[in-house]
Order: sequence, then C-alpha cells, then structure tokens
Amino acid sequence: MSEIIISVEDYHQRTKHSLQQYARGPDALDWDTQPDPFRTYNGSERFELPLRAYTLSTRYADLFEPGAIAAAAPSLDNISVLFELSMGLSSWKVYGATRWALRNNPSSGNLHPTESYLVSPGNEELPAGIFHYHVYAHSLEQRFAPDDAAAFAANLKSGGFLVGLSSVHWREAWKYGERAYRYCQHDVGHAIATFHYATAALGWRVHLLQGWSDDQIAGLLGLNRADDFADAEAESPDAILQVITGAAETAQPDAVELCALTTQGTWRGRANRLSPKHYSDWDVIDGVSASCRKPVTEDHEYTPPPMPVLSDCNTDVDAASIIRDRRSAQAFDGQSVLPLSTLYRMLDCLLPRAGVPPFDALPWQPRIHPILFVHRVDGLHPGLFAFPRSENGERLLRENLREHFDWTRPPMCPDWLPLYHLVSANCRNAARTLSCHQAIAADSAFSLGMLAEFSHNVVEAPWKYRQLFWEAGMVGQSLYLEAEAAGISGTGIGCFFDDAVHETLGIGDTVLQSLYHFTVGVALRDTRLASLPPYRHLDDLRQNDDEGDGG
Repeated sequence: MSEIIISVEDYHQRTKHSLQQYARGPDALDWDTQPDPFRTYNGSERFELPLRAYTLSTRYADLFEPGAIAAAAPSLDNISVLFELSMGLSSWKVYGATRWALRNNPSSGNLHPTESYLVSPGNEELPAGIFHYHVYAHSLEQRFAPDDAAAFAANLKSGGFLVGLSSVHWREAWKYGERAYRYCQHDVGHAIATFHYATAALGWRVHLLQGWSDDQIAGLLGLNRADDFADAEAESPDAILQVITGAAETAQPDAVELCALTTQGTWRGRANRLSPKHYSDWDVIDGVSASCRKPVTEDHEYTPPPMPVLSDCNTDVDAASIIRDRRSAQAFDGQSVLPLSTLYRMLDCLLPRAGVPPFDALPWQPRIHPILFVHRVDGLHPGLFAFPRSENGERLLRENLREHFDWTRPPMCPDWLPLYHLVSANCRNAARTLSCHQAIAADSAFSLGMLAEFSHNVVEAPWKYRQLFWEAGMVGQSLYLEAEAAGISGTGIGCFFDDAVHETLGIGDTVLQSLYHFTVGVALRDTRLASLPPYRHLDDLRQNDDEGDGG
C-alpha cells in the first residue's frame, strides 16, 4: 500500500469533476491491461451451485409486504438462488466479434470491483467454512475449512450465515483513475441492496453488521493473507451482512471469537492476477482507503418512523425476472411521459420501512436526499423538486438550498411523501450539462442528484464517507428495480460536475455534497446487440473441471 495518506475531505475535493477539467484519470484506456472481470482462488476446492433462480415464484410486489413470503430452507439450492440473483450473471451481450457479460448487480462501467463471500455454518450439502463466490463458474470456492466445524457453526448463531463484501479498487481505477474509489463504494451499496432483495425473495432478512472493523472483516475473509495475494491485486474489506433464515431474530456473531477461529483450520487458494501489468496504481486511492479504514465501533439500531403501507406495485411479474431483466439504459426516447402515480411509487420505495427491502438493512437514519430534475411527468410542471428522506435531511436542505425555492407540495402527493416543488423551469439542458453533458440526463422522464449529509459525518468518522456512497448505491438499486417493474428503465450516472451542481442549488459549503446521479425513462434499445443466456458455458466448464482442466 502507498505511504500517501489523504484525508476524506481532500480526496473528495481533489476528485471532483468541473466544467473546466475532469478528475485525474488515464489519458487513454490500455486494453492490453483491462482487468479480468472474474476473480478465482486457484487451488481451492470448488462446490458447484445449481441454477435455480428460474424456479423461484415469489412475486416482486410481495417483497414489500412484511410476512408475505414464507422463509425458505437454507439449503444449497436456495443459497445458490441468493448468489445468482445478487451477484450472478444476467446475460451476455454480443456485438460482432466482441462479447461481454452483464450481471444482476450493476456496476460503474460494467467493471465489477465487488467480490462476495459466504461464511457458512455448513449443512448436509456444504461443509462449514468460508467461501468465495466465483461468478463465472457459479460456484463456491472454499477458502477456509475450520478444524472444529461445530464451534465455527455455533459462533455464527442459529438460523443464518454471513455474507462478506470486498472491493478490488484496481478494476475501477484502470478506467476511471482517482475518482474510482467513489465508484467502488457505489457498487458496494448496489451489492448490499441486491443481496437484500434476493434474501427477501427467499423470505429471509439481512442486517449490515455495523460494528465490525475492516481488520476483522479482512481477517475473516482472508483478505489479509499476503501470500494468497502475492502476485494479485488486493481486495479491500467493505461489509459483513448477517442473513437470518429463521423466523426469530438471532444474536450477532462475536467478531473477535469468529476471527480467532479462522486461525484454527486450513486456508486454501491463491488469488488470480487480473491484469498483466499496471501502468499506474493511483496511489491516492490507497491513501484515502487508509484514511477511511474503519475501527471497531458500537452497534446501533435505527427504527424508522411508522409509515403507511407502500402504494400498490402495478406488476404481477416474479421478483427473479425483475432482478435478472434489469438493464442500465444507454439512451432514452426523449418524449415519453411518466405517470404521476409511478413517480410517487418510486419515491415511496426510497423511504425506510421496517421489514421492507432494501433500507431496513441499514442501522442509521437516511443521509441521502435526492434532488429531482423533472422533465416529463404527467401532472407536474417541469422543474426542480426536493425529496428529503428524513426530518433532519429536510432541515439541512431548507437551510442550505437557495432562499427563493418555494417548497410547495405537488398535486395529489400522499401526505407522508416528503416531495417538494422548488422551482418551475425547463431543466433539461441543466440536467444534461451537470451530468457531464450526457443526453441520458435530459432525455429521460426525470433525473436526479443525490445530496449527502456530508461534513458532519466524515469529519466525525472518515469511514462514514464509504457508507454515504453505499446508501446512495442502494437508492440507485431501488430506482433500477422499480423502473423495471414499471416497464421503463433507469441508469446510474457517476460522472457529474460536483460544484456546478452545488452552485445550481445554492450550496456554498460542504454540509451537503452531491455523490451520485440517476435517470429514469423509456429506453431506446440498441438492435445491433445480440443477447445470450448467462450460463450457457457452464456445462462445458464443469465438464473440463471434472477432467482436471479447471481452476
């Protein structure tokens, strides 16, 4: 790791795009060093997962009704469904001689820096231990086998297992340079949300274990084993999720005791190298990563205020299809009008409710508050709208946005939905310009920027910088799936002119900062691209593995 240490505040300022110049990145893409999109641990034992997501009949609408879905057994089949729907492939795209994979979890530039792990108590089909999810092979690679499987299982507590998330920063830095650390954190948020939607479809629940330190996560997942990454790009620890598969709440595992057990067993596997060489490792990313390293902290719980049930979801499509059919739109038609009820439903889903994915996984009050650029929504005048997701957020927005904004309620808006009209205007050109001149921000029905409660969070605890991006990514994932359920499309926008956004809104300091943009509308499909099934390669791959040729 670089010896450069850069504060969160300095990193954030340094990596802002502006109308005068973009944040520092590669002058051109070196395709010879494009990172391998699939990590594997050579020498680990591989457990093949069956493809079972297509058998899941859970309706998407039922995900949002607590108690509507009976808990599935924590079998290997259902664990396979969980990883397939959260981190697995959704299809292959083909253009001429070029082929690339799409996944159920979106990623900046389709580069996928996020890796996932299963920490399992074991069952009749899978031994206790720690496993890496191999996306291409749809398999679990056993990294660690405990000497005392019973003690390992007992420490995980009854009725569940853990999921670990990490980031390979190099995958994003190869294309985006210094700003890549931001995008890796967006992707962690998308991944947390995808796991929550998938667990909900199985009748399970998930909680982010906030108290764990990065060192504990690295120790549990084996990310601190230098010899296993001797010739490979490092993975940075991010998050531990507790998946509860039973009806009753269970105690959280003790991080110290569980990590101690990982010294009593066998580790296997060495990470593959993703790029043959690196022309730049972007030391500033290592520097801010060091500043954001999370210590052990107290666990906190957040109970969202009572809310009316969500408005009806106008689809009978099953959850697995919604998740697997989601795509990032590349262009919009520039003319379709969104029904007002659809917008209100999408915004309603962004408010945390107990037992409703994805935001009940987070143990903190919302810190991300969208500002909408409304272009074509039936019943609304085009213009700017604010959607503060908490009372504290509304206070901060009212105190820090332009004084002349009118803060009036739009027509037919449900009483509990905190949507406010700020100013009427044709804001398509502004939306396009602020999002790095990208037409997708103007040709949609609406686009938005996500304002984060910034300075008092990152000054108090720099590691909360990452959590702000995680929450923004979760907001994006909710919008993605709601758009798909409504028969339209969305796409995340990581490129925007940070301070120009703030100037437009009247923000003069760092109390609020824009972290992520998003846009929703009717997509134009590129008919030049062909689609192939996601796992048609598995039969040949597994046959080769059986013959001793696989990794």
